[in-house]
Amino acid sequence: MILVATLLFAACSPAPAEEAAPAEEAAPAEEAAPAEEAEVEETIIWARYGDSDTIDPHKATSTLSLQVYKLVYDGLLNFDMEGNLQPGLAKEWEVSADGLEMVFNLQEGVLCHDGVEFTSEDVVYTAERAIDSDTGNPTRSAWGPISSVEAVDDYTVKFTFEEPFGPFPFFAADGFSSMICKGAEQYGDQLGNNPVGTGPWKFVSWTKGDEIVLERNENYTNFGRPTSNPGAPYAKYLIVKTIPEGQTRLAALKTGEVTFAEPPLEEVATIQADSNFQLHVANSTGQHQFLEFTTARPPFSEKWARQAVAYAVDIPTMLDIVFGDLVSFEPCAVAQGVFGNDREWCSDISTGALYDPAAAEVLLAEHGYDTDNPLEVVLMSYSGGNRDKTLQVLQQQMEVVGFKVNIEMMDIGTLNARVKTENNTGEGLGALDSMGWSWYDPDIMYQLWHCPGWVDGYCDPKLDVLLEQTRTTTDPTARMEVVKQVQEFLFEDFALIPMYTPAWEWIYVSDADVEGFVYAPFNYPMFADVVLP
Repeated sequence: MILVATLLFAACSPAPAEEAAPAEEAAPAEEAAPAEEAEVEETIIWARYGDSDTIDPHKATSTLSLQVYKLVYDGLLNFDMEGNLQPGLAKEWEVSADGLEMVFNLQEGVLCHDGVEFTSEDVVYTAERAIDSDTGNPTRSAWGPISSVEAVDDYTVKFTFEEPFGPFPFFAADGFSSMICKGAEQYGDQLGNNPVGTGPWKFVSWTKGDEIVLERNENYTNFGRPTSNPGAPYAKYLIVKTIPEGQTRLAALKTGEVTFAEPPLEEVATIQADSNFQLHVANSTGQHQFLEFTTARPPFSEKWARQAVAYAVDIPTMLDIVFGDLVSFEPCAVAQGVFGNDREWCSDISTGALYDPAAAEVLLAEHGYDTDNPLEVVLMSYSGGNRDKTLQVLQQQMEVVGFKVNIEMMDIGTLNARVKTENNTGEGLGALDSMGWSWYDPDIMYQLWHCPGWVDGYCDPKLDVLLEQTRTTTDPTARMEVVKQVQEFLFEDFALIPMYTPAWEWIYVSDADVEGFVYAPFNYPMFADVVLP
């Protein structure tokens, strides 16, 4: 059990006040329990490899952020453990026959963390902020071609679209569509440091690079999250702790400093054999780790350079060296379990299955490069999940055929900014990076490769036509065909090299007697049910 009274927590938050007895049974002041006998509240400490970059759903660029604001905010809808849609802040929803309108009927009596009732005005505020170009929302396109959002009454809100947008009901259950209470508007650009939602956990404080402190929302009602607890979390506090080094996280777990920790992957087999601990493994992550390129500047603006990398790298061998059986090779451009993933079909055309070092040497030689005069590039990724070891193996494979590869590791926010900046300015060397995404729908391909591109700068108007059809096509059979056409296009142009799934934070370890942890679909840890020993 981890208690508020520990030094780790006492340093960042005062001890909670003793719970008062009901008014009719209130004891006289002189009979109050002495301070040392006051109830000590339970605290969950969750150790991750990195910190969030923001708790603003319209600014986030990483799963590390997404996981936290999924605890602080609610969505209009939820996914159950099978990925089916369930109620959330909306108790009912309906899509018009022409696909141009979607109406949500809201739950009544839901309170924001500031004590104000959540209404359709909060939905309008959230949606209008999300699609406002001044917000700079990196996932703006996921909201689709919204033409208007209308508060019909306090508990009814209508979204109107310029054209049918098939992914929207599922997007309404994803963390990127989290509902922000309008009371957060006062914080302006600092909203990400002062989140106001309706979720099971309320924001308390954030020491950047160290910890985020959350407190249970005593007014919470669970309307559809895949947890059994119908109300407020059982634990009083949840501390999200940043501990970059895997062995340090594991040591903190063993000494009782943290409750949950992402273990070093090389320690998983040992942990499985130790009855003192239990592993929590995500089964449906939607995660995909792949190689992307700075395609807006040389050399990777040229198809031959991207193709040479695809021929140089042996993805299955790399995975066996780095991960063993903890991950699987993902040949598709969308992850296993996501609509459009057909591994047998993808394996015949995937850029992740083209290993041919002799062909790589020929391509490089045609452009004046070999091992004596290598093509120098940067290979980047973000920390955690054995990605550093992944890059080391890829480096070795690429340098054999005539690349000179400089490895750089950084946090995810810096990585995204770096790739985007180098694309825009042409500074530095041409780069490729190991990037990962978790998504519920093949619409992720629109997010990443529709002009002007996510951060890699990839842009092709011919591909845009296909990507737009994946959004407006609602018949499943017809949509599957278009999704496959998109993947064919991406592979033929060597826009990416798919690698593996799952890819990050899909395994946690805790003491064997900790109960109630839930790994919700699409990589969302849920702590409302957690009971500490």
